[in-house]
Amino acid sequence: MNHRVGVLAIAACCLAGSSGPAFPAPSALPALPAHPASPVIRAFPAPPWAQGAPAKPKARLFSALDLGLLEAPDREQWQKPNLIMDELRIAEGSVVADLGAGGGWFTIRLARRVGPNGLVFAEDIQPQMIDATRRRAQHERLTNVRTVLGTPSDPRLPRKIDAVLIVDAYHEIEDPIVLLKNVKQSLNPQGRVGVVGYLPGGGGPGPAPEERVAPETVVKAAEAAGLKLQARVAVPPFQFLLVFGTNAGPAPVSTKR
Repeated sequence: MNHRVGVLAIAACCLAGSSGPAFPAPSALPALPAHPASPVIRAFPAPPWAQGAPAKPKARLFSALDLGLLEAPDREQWQKPNLIMDELRIAEGSVVADLGAGGGWFTIRLARRVGPNGLVFAEDIQPQMIDATRRRAQHERLTNVRTVLGTPSDPRLPRKIDAVLIVDAYHEIEDPIVLLKNVKQSLNPQGRVGVVGYLPGGGGPGPAPEERVAPETVVKAAEAAGLKLQARVAVPPFQFLLVFGTNAGPAPVSTKR
C-alpha cells in the first residue's frame, strides 16, 4: 500500500469511530418586545395666509405722478383750509407742521397764515414730494417753509411745534400709534394735532371706500399714543376734522360748518 494512502485511510477510520460529545444546538433567541404604537400626530392648523384669510394690506402711498389730481380748482371750496386752520388756532407767528405734505397745496396756505414770523415744516417720506414742495415754496417766494424727509414711523420734527396737521394722508400711515407718539413728542405743552380725513363710504375725490379710515378708528389710535380728543368738526360735504391735544381739554365738541 502506498504510504500516503495508508495514512489517509487510518485518519478516516479514527474520525468515523470518534465517540466525542456532540455540540449542542444553539438556543433560540428571546423574542424582542413589541414596540408601542406610534402616537397619532395631530395636524397643526394652517396659518391664516394658507387659509385664505385676508392679510392686512400695506399702506399705499400717493404717487408723485398723480400730484395734478390734488390741484382741482374746486378744492378750496370742499377742503375749507381756513376752517381747519382756525380750529387748530394757527395764527401769525405760529410754528406748524404739514405731515404728508405731498405737492405742498396745504403747505403754502399754512405759510401765508403764519406769515414771515412763523414757520412751516413740510414733511413727507417721498423725496419726490419734498422736491415738489420745495419748488412750490420757491415759486411762491415763501421763505418760511422748511422741508423734512421723514420715515414711515417718525416725521423727524423739531420740538415745540404749535400745531401738526395731517390732511388726507392718515390712511397711508402704516403704524399710526407709533407715528403719533413721535408727533406728540414734538408738540409744545399746548400743541394740537389735526387729522383731516374722508368720511367712510363713497363720495368726494378721496381714496377708495375700502381705504378710508373711520373717525373712531383715528380716535382710538391717537388715545393709544397719549393724545386727547378735544374737538370733532364736520367739514362738509366729504370730510371730518379731529383735533387732539396733549392735555385733556373740555369735552369734545362736535360742530358743523
